[in-house]
Amino acid sequence: MTVTSTESGSVDRTPLTRYVTLLFAVACGMSVANIYFAQPLLDELSNEFNMDYSIIGILITVTQVFYALGLLLLVPLGDLLNQRRLIIAQMAISIMALVIVGTASSGTMLFAGLALVGLLAVVTQTIVAFAATTAAPAERGRVVGMVTSGVVIGILLARTISGILKDLAGWRSVYLVSAALMLLMVYALYKVMPDGERKVKTVPYSQLLKSVLMLFLQERLLRIRAVLAMLIFTAFSILWTPLVLPLSSPPLSLSHSAIGAFGLVGVVGALAAAKAGKLADRGYGQRTTGIALFLLLLSWLPISYTEQSLFALVIGIVLLDLAVQAVHVTNQSMIFALRPQARSRMVAGYMIFYSIGSAAGSIASTHIYGQYGWHGVCVLGASVSAFALIFWVMTKGGKSVYLQ
Repeated sequence: MTVTSTESGSVDRTPLTRYVTLLFAVACGMSVANIYFAQPLLDELSNEFNMDYSIIGILITVTQVFYALGLLLLVPLGDLLNQRRLIIAQMAISIMALVIVGTASSGTMLFAGLALVGLLAVVTQTIVAFAATTAAPAERGRVVGMVTSGVVIGILLARTISGILKDLAGWRSVYLVSAALMLLMVYALYKVMPDGERKVKTVPYSQLLKSVLMLFLQERLLRIRAVLAMLIFTAFSILWTPLVLPLSSPPLSLSHSAIGAFGLVGVVGALAAAKAGKLADRGYGQRTTGIALFLLLLSWLPISYTEQSLFALVIGIVLLDLAVQAVHVTNQSMIFALRPQARSRMVAGYMIFYSIGSAAGSIASTHIYGQYGWHGVCVLGASVSAFALIFWVMTKGGKSVYLQ
């Protein structure tokens, strides 16, 4: 397979207005939310399709696995194809996938639709790379920060929105409403996205995928920032995956609606961290990373008091999401500056480590909670956060023997 490409990946240098940047952020949030909608719907899906909980739970795994495949197989195409057309095409196909899920008449159709949803949700990373390429160098960090905030907010609000729509109109409405909103978003992006003029060359698809690995071998900063992404999103999942368990159990015994509201608390931290990109633009990327990783470690202290104080949990959530988002934005701002012609491939490789961290945190935290309770989860989260801080200290200076 060969792919038509550009040499430089340059696009029109039309300044990105705040409106267009916000539109990119909303598009990212909507796209990534699609792979998290199913989490609060598992009971409904189990009853609807007469499946055991052990089988229906695989839905989440299938969606995440295909998301990881999309990172490897689709996101690198952003360095070879017209990014505007690629983004619009992926989102258009996502609409069809959402309709398949919303109208599924069998378990097979449901699984196939959600797999396709997961595969195409990686359009978020192509949008982030496109925004970074389109933005002027002096504002790249700010733009990346704002667009990336949309991703984190989409993840945090997906469960809340899914639960509300399910209560109002049934679980199918979640996916059909999302499909309708995605259609409007495709139209809006078609109207406002700048188009790139590219010099054409032909590159074998296999060589494109191989180049993702070569970038890791050649770029030390990419390796460091990918490992940091893995660690911070491991900590992120360690908090959010098992949080429902202590909140729904005595003595707290909160309702699912109340538990979902904590996602809104996380949004506060994510929005606050959007300014981290501005600091990266000014050359303060390393300092921002260090402060954020310290806050990540500190956040586990109030989080450990969850069963005694919900206010402490709120403080911990804000600190943790602020820290994770600040490091994530800084990471991307720094790696996007390395090779402008390879931004999509670099973000693809970087986000694979994000997926590994998210999966590892989910698996480890639920196991630890079953064995040692909430305090065990907090010790695990603090340990991962401390390791991330130590890793940053060891690699922020010169050459690191651990990454050479």
